[in-house]
Amino acid sequence: MHSKIKELSDKYLPDAIKIRRYLHQHPELSFKEFETTKFIKRELDKLGIPYESPLETGCVGILEGGQKSDRVIALRADIDALPIQEEGEAKSEFFSKNKGVAHCCGHDAHTANLLAAAKILKDLQDDIEGTVLLVFQPGEEKLPGGGKLLTETGFLQEKGVDAIFGIHTSPMHKAGTMATKVGPLMASTSEFEVEIIGKGGHAARAHETVDPVVLAAQYINAVQTIASRNVDPTEPVVVTIGRVEGGSAHNIIPEKVKLWGTARTLSPDTEDLVIKKLEALAKGITESAGGSYKLDFNKGYPAVINSEKEAQTVLNSARTLFGDEIAIEMRRPIMAGEDFAFYQQQFPGAFFFVGSGSEEADSFYPWHHSKYNVDDRFFEIATPLMVSLVFDHQ
Repeated sequence: MHSKIKELSDKYLPDAIKIRRYLHQHPELSFKEFETTKFIKRELDKLGIPYESPLETGCVGILEGGQKSDRVIALRADIDALPIQEEGEAKSEFFSKNKGVAHCCGHDAHTANLLAAAKILKDLQDDIEGTVLLVFQPGEEKLPGGGKLLTETGFLQEKGVDAIFGIHTSPMHKAGTMATKVGPLMASTSEFEVEIIGKGGHAARAHETVDPVVLAAQYINAVQTIASRNVDPTEPVVVTIGRVEGGSAHNIIPEKVKLWGTARTLSPDTEDLVIKKLEALAKGITESAGGSYKLDFNKGYPAVINSEKEAQTVLNSARTLFGDEIAIEMRRPIMAGEDFAFYQQQFPGAFFFVGSGSEEADSFYPWHHSKYNVDDRFFEIATPLMVSLVFDHQ
């Protein structure tokens, strides 16, 4: 079966590349993927694969195997793009036609890969035991996350999913490799906003004010102690303030300064500690100077935690298909996040990376970089591996 899957993957490789380029030229933002959804449905119609639409955008293809069984395997791809103006000579032939919107995170490749996998699975339909669900999910890039909304519909639960698998391009890994691990793979991704409230006035008479700029500076520095002085050093945590806004002129002390940040953790307990410390630091710093604060903390995606059986299935399938040197068992998780975590709260599942970085494609730029690109050799690993999981998972 593995050799047959590889042969079919070679056959449909040009289709995968063509679809990826088309999708790259026509990106759509989270939860607005209307034309993308129409395109996916047309491709499924060509294959004679029925689908349902639990959400306004995206859809789930339903492929009934020839071997009758209650077994249900779900394969997931995200379909949305980013609000970013892309750059990069390597992909200039298929630049986005939608100004300020681009697939600079690889979701075009994920969608193209699942459509290529659908073609192979259709060819092998008689050999499939049970049902395969092809999950084309909207809104991965925007809270609350399409994965959360889809699981809340109960659609996948009603279908009786036994296991779910998801994939992501990885510029951190060279094209021709794949990587994953058992257990924690990616971090939770929460966001917070802090408003530092002082008393404005003239810069020359600062003693009559409560300067929120100074308080914000103290707070930014103090926040760095959460990871360095409050969390066990063996516990991964990142607290980053990425945006600061306040003031209107060089000689005016403003009333307020606003800060935006993100917290990345691998455990709910650590996240709760971060929330507590963000609050305590804001309270202590502002009140000691006669100011005040407002803090909003928005819990985002949970941590991606791969179940052992499913992660081992991915690694074993990759080794069988391509050899031991291709399959990388990661030593540590990464602190980026993914709403695939919501599926894993409901079903056994594994998320994995397929290398997409190369000098030839100029594709070593990180996710969300304007020059982000995907080496076409991504599909040589991703497509046969995704298909093999349907047959290999027991």
